[in-house]
Amino acid sequence: MTTTPITLPAQESEEHRALRDAVRSLCSTYDFAYMTATADTGGYPTELWQAIGELGLIGVNLPEEYGGGGAGLQELFIVEEELAAAGCGLLMLVVSPAICGTIIASYGTEEQKRRWLPGIASGEFISAFGITEPDAGTNSHNITTTARQDGDDWLLTGQKTFISGVDQADAVLIVARTADEKTGKLRPALFMVPTDSPGFTSTVIPTEVKLAENQYQLFLDDVRLPSDALIGTVDAGIQQLFTGLNPERIIATAMATGTARHALDKAVEYAKTRNVWGTPIGAHQGLAHPLAQCEVELQLARLMGQRAAALFDGGDWEGAAPAANMAKYAAGEISAKALDQAIQTLGGNGLSSEYGLARMFAASRLPRIAPVSREMLLNYVAQNIMGLPKSY
Repeated sequence: MTTTPITLPAQESEEHRALRDAVRSLCSTYDFAYMTATADTGGYPTELWQAIGELGLIGVNLPEEYGGGGAGLQELFIVEEELAAAGCGLLMLVVSPAICGTIIASYGTEEQKRRWLPGIASGEFISAFGITEPDAGTNSHNITTTARQDGDDWLLTGQKTFISGVDQADAVLIVARTADEKTGKLRPALFMVPTDSPGFTSTVIPTEVKLAENQYQLFLDDVRLPSDALIGTVDAGIQQLFTGLNPERIIATAMATGTARHALDKAVEYAKTRNVWGTPIGAHQGLAHPLAQCEVELQLARLMGQRAAALFDGGDWEGAAPAANMAKYAAGEISAKALDQAIQTLGGNGLSSEYGLARMFAASRLPRIAPVSREMLLNYVAQNIMGLPKSY
């Protein structure tokens, strides 16, 4: 891909500000209260998903000729961040258009692009993404889900765990491994697996994270797929895989920074109005300084996320990788820190149902764990950016 040098503007463009305003306007209807009510009833935020689809915001990063908005990750970053800042961030926005849509747009055949991308862009077709396995964890080299050829078909066998939104997905882009005929070694390959395929089953994973989007364990028992279920080639698996994983980290950054903004907004508003010593508690440095520190770290994480998105959109995928990893690390840290400080700022009210902060606690930890842990992100920075010896 041809790369284009990028320079982040000092101010957002009018188009980007208008995009933020459009999402904020939508969130006057679909907000934190909507998401918590949906989660508490075991539902899915279908109305919100359909609403952003009708506005053309789900596939804003996908090519126009396949029904997308013709923009990029910078625009999808804005959409996800503003949704999360309103308390209604969507995991499947990270997964379906950012990971799966990008991979298909980059490596799919013309027929595959026309089959799947318009639906992904409109939100009418949802694709989940399956890479994590029970015994592999963050070590994707230990993936044991295998694909073997049977005539013109493929047969997939294995397990996946902590896969988002399978109950709403029409298909799952599965990372499996195929045998290299020359070396006998296994290499990654990507397959689109319809969720109604014979031999494909899923079970929900109970968690303490109260979200309207659930996690699932998948079982693939000789799932038979046609030859055109393979995305790209078996020879470019790693390259294809990271074409989707870097956008995942970038849009996950947007969700985490939006979540931090949501928590800080509640804390700041409370600190401006709560008065118990003759002046608002926000005037006291014991609260003002920690909140200010969170704001500084939040803005730095946002900038790195925006830089990663701009690099990716400019075609510099190699340069986008370090930025995406550092942005994801910084966003995960401030997501947890901002909520912790927000709860501390509100004192006892921080634990009340009225303000909704305490129920966000488990979710605020997610960006430090998934889609890649903070420890593996630090390993990446140490080894690939700083040139330190590999530790594992």
